Amino acid sequence: MTNRWKSIGLAALLAGLTLSASYAEAAGVLTIGRREDSTTFDPIKTAQNIDNWVFSNVYDVLIRVDKTGTKLEPGLAESWTASDDGLTYTFKIRDAKFSDGSPLTAEDAAFSLLRIRDDAASLWSDSYKVIDTAVATDAHTLTIKLKNPSAPFLSTLALPNASVISKKGMESLGADAYAEKPIASGAFTVEEWRRGDRIILKKNPNFWQADRVKLDGVEWISVPDDNTRMLNVQAGELDAAIFVPFSRVEELKKDPNLNVDIDASTREDHLLINHAHGALGKKEVRQALDLAIDKKAIVDTVTFGQGTVANSYIPKGALYYFADNLQRPYDPAKAKEMLAAAGASDLTLNYLVRAGDEVDEQTAVLVQQQLQKAGITANLQKVDPSQEWDMTVAGDYDVSVNYWTNDILDPDQKTTFVLGHDSNNNYSTNYKNEAVKELVAKARLELDPKKRQEMYVDLQKMAKDDVNWIDLYYSPYINVTRKNIENFYQNPLGRFFLEDTVKN
Repeated sequence: MTNRWKSIGLAALLAGLTLSASYAEAAGVLTIGRREDSTTFDPIKTAQNIDNWVFSNVYDVLIRVDKTGTKLEPGLAESWTASDDGLTYTFKIRDAKFSDGSPLTAEDAAFSLLRIRDDAASLWSDSYKVIDTAVATDAHTLTIKLKNPSAPFLSTLALPNASVISKKGMESLGADAYAEKPIASGAFTVEEWRRGDRIILKKNPNFWQADRVKLDGVEWISVPDDNTRMLNVQAGELDAAIFVPFSRVEELKKDPNLNVDIDASTREDHLLINHAHGALGKKEVRQALDLAIDKKAIVDTVTFGQGTVANSYIPKGALYYFADNLQRPYDPAKAKEMLAAAGASDLTLNYLVRAGDEVDEQTAVLVQQQLQKAGITANLQKVDPSQEWDMTVAGDYDVSVNYWTNDILDPDQKTTFVLGHDSNNNYSTNYKNEAVKELVAKARLELDPKKRQEMYVDLQKMAKDDVNWIDLYYSPYINVTRKNIENFYQNPLGRFFLEDTVKN
């Protein structure tokens, strides 16, 4: 999913310059600096990492992704079985409670799944339409019947947005109140949310794995400026910080008080293209753009070698990644010829850039220079990060760099979101290819792994031929912690295992 700034105010900036005294002064409370504030604790209403990465430790899911990010393991469902025809799944819900002490039951699980499927505000309904019925046959048994067999179904249950919420709590409090201060099913509860500043979490004593949790609490603190956030950790004003700039990695590694954690990720950065804007609707023009961008130069200059050139929308190491997918060479002369043949010799583009984002600004300048060699003018429009994502969704751009990290093990989610349906205009690109859309739907139903892999290889080839967007690079998660912090870990899907983190 994407990670975009939504609400960064003066309070967040001031918090980044001088971190105020807080609950975090207590022993056993971990302070984490991040760029931006959350937007909601209603799991069905967000598609952003800034939300999911926090509430993954506030809520729990039926099935989890393990620390390696490669397999599923029991969560609130301690076991499950599937019928021979692949249509009926039966889950045994473990003996667990919500943070308010009320029992967590199969009815809550059914309610949560039907809500993400049916609620008009759900951003994830398409992934759960396959569910025909979800019924609590008793307090600890959930029976789900599917409309048709679905290869990614179990993986979708591990999506943080499918977290189990309290049916009684949601119905009594209402969605807005619940989204501000939820009833937790996970390791931590929301003690306080100071908008634009910090989210204060406390250990949930009713969590079914409470004995596993070593921390007394966690504070997620908004520090928008990358360099300020790093200085805060170096000064001991923060225990940890995420989104370490590529340019600071080597310097921070030399600080004897710090650990720089580089974890494998499913992050892929790409250049979005708005197919609805003039010449960008022509495949040949998009192919020319791909030829005009030197991805290796971006990796070397912007990521300081931490990244690797991307050749597919499916990240390297993920399920069904096609290593031999086409990677167009950097050839501005050929790009110029193709543009002339397509009647787009003097192409001018509006390039949307997040002001203040070091990597985004560096990439924009580099891409602008590269495109110029192919005769393409890219006008950089720097906007406040709180505006950028809304402008992208509204289609108020020609090109813009974005990134995605996988949320589930199966490629269906990302493939559907960026290639296979129309509800979000295919990730705001307005990409349309009916053959691709049909294959996305077929791949979801195919249960034979070998045949399914062949389908995803074809999808990667078709996406590259169409240039739905331009793949730029894959990169790891880079975080920094003080030496007294242990087990601060992020798995490839982005989840922080704060249940296991220790502050000495």
